[in-house]
Amino acid sequence: MKAGYVVMVIVGTLLALSGIGMLAGGVAAATVAAGQGRDGFLTTPSGTLSVASYAITSPNLETGPGTGTGTESGTQAGSGGIPAGLATVMLEATSARGTGVFIGIGPRSEVERYLASVAHSELTSVNSSPFRTEYREVPGSRRPARPGSQPWWTVAASGPGTQRVVWPVEGGDWAVVVMNADATQGVDVQARAGVRSALFVPAAVALLLGGGLLLVAGVLLVIFGAMGLGRRDPTQGPSGHADTVGTAGPPGPPGPVYPARLEGTLQPDLSRGLWLVKWILIFPHVVVLFFLWFAASVTTIVAGFAILFTGRYPRSLFTFNVGVLRWSWRVAFYSYSALGTDRYPPFSLAPADYPADLDIAYPERLSHGLVLVKWWLLAIPQILIVTALTSAPTARYTIGSTTYSTTTGVSLLGLLVFIAGLMLLFTGRYRQPLFDFILGINRWVFRVVVYTALFRDEYPPFRLDQGGMEPGVRDSGRTETGGTGSGVIDEAARVKTT
Repeated sequence: MKAGYVVMVIVGTLLALSGIGMLAGGVAAATVAAGQGRDGFLTTPSGTLSVASYAITSPNLETGPGTGTGTESGTQAGSGGIPAGLATVMLEATSARGTGVFIGIGPRSEVERYLASVAHSELTSVNSSPFRTEYREVPGSRRPARPGSQPWWTVAASGPGTQRVVWPVEGGDWAVVVMNADATQGVDVQARAGVRSALFVPAAVALLLGGGLLLVAGVLLVIFGAMGLGRRDPTQGPSGHADTVGTAGPPGPPGPVYPARLEGTLQPDLSRGLWLVKWILIFPHVVVLFFLWFAASVTTIVAGFAILFTGRYPRSLFTFNVGVLRWSWRVAFYSYSALGTDRYPPFSLAPADYPADLDIAYPERLSHGLVLVKWWLLAIPQILIVTALTSAPTARYTIGSTTYSTTTGVSLLGLLVFIAGLMLLFTGRYRQPLFDFILGINRWVFRVVVYTALFRDEYPPFRLDQGGMEPGVRDSGRTETGGTGSGVIDEAARVKTT
């Protein structure tokens, strides 16, 4: 592979992913800005705060440097926490008992002095779904004075009904206090909080613009890098087709061979235990394939538009995307989709001397309109089948108002490969019928990928073509037949992509 184009794909992927992250942040900031309600605050749902003590207090609330309150402790800058001057906080409380309620924010040192030797509850944890609170109980024997009579509150509200305070965040060390207005024991209120900031709108604009620029730059780098990696290799003939390997076998029963060839040869003398650590050994390939599959996703979208308007799949992008599929199949064959070989897969998009291979015949023409529906609507039956073959069953359960999903086993393909691994571990043998069945599942999966990724317009057959070789294709003088139908792949039309 050409180093410059590889660098373009890697850098483009990183830029594009960074752009996507910034765009997501911009959308979130815009959503927050739009959700700041009629009163300008983004509010939480109401929740019940109930304790048997005299007061509910917040944990230490430190804010960044800013204007203090005029007291010695209030003018001291906090060591971190919420930056001052960037937000306005709203707190609201309603007594569940119909009595007066007090809510206030003041310097932590003054709150601690006021509640010294007073039994109170410090709020330590709040979970929103389901709503649940935890407190740290601070013992005491003294009854406090009425909170509304204290002059040092930064903001405070006291009385019957719903009470609200609005506090522009200032620098310092603060505490929030909720009490009964008459300073009696047993605080039981419905409370909610809100925040607003003028920074949400400019932050959204900056993130959306910056993310858009990074995404465009990254996508362009990925496209040009993929085109460079997919250009015709000098070893190819003047038509752009690679030299073919093997010859077509004799015609089988009626029905053409699907124009995507996936093959694998079970290697003798497989290691008994190497499969246990292949998940570590394939890590370098996983990293590379992450970048390649991102690039392939981008180039597939570009190819889709090209097919829609021209009826042709750009040759260089086709070659690149087939190479990504080929690389993926080699790694899958080596690891946990087949365990068919112990030979380490090559780091290459091109055909190579390896026990697993994949190739797709280049289509000279593709349907303009089919590209709009085949990858989701027409492919639904096939997607359901391959999902059943390759996905683990899931179970759903509900806690409170939230529904969770979890896997409850392994997929059919995973189970078969695991059985093959156990057979290798204990007997040193890999049963050929089991290998043939596993290859049939992989072949079905890749045919569906070929169809949904827009490589071909031919609909994948509903059949499990078992065996390492494609039905009806003779390789190195040997003819393989199998499945419920076979035929001849037009070798002259097959593209050995690089």
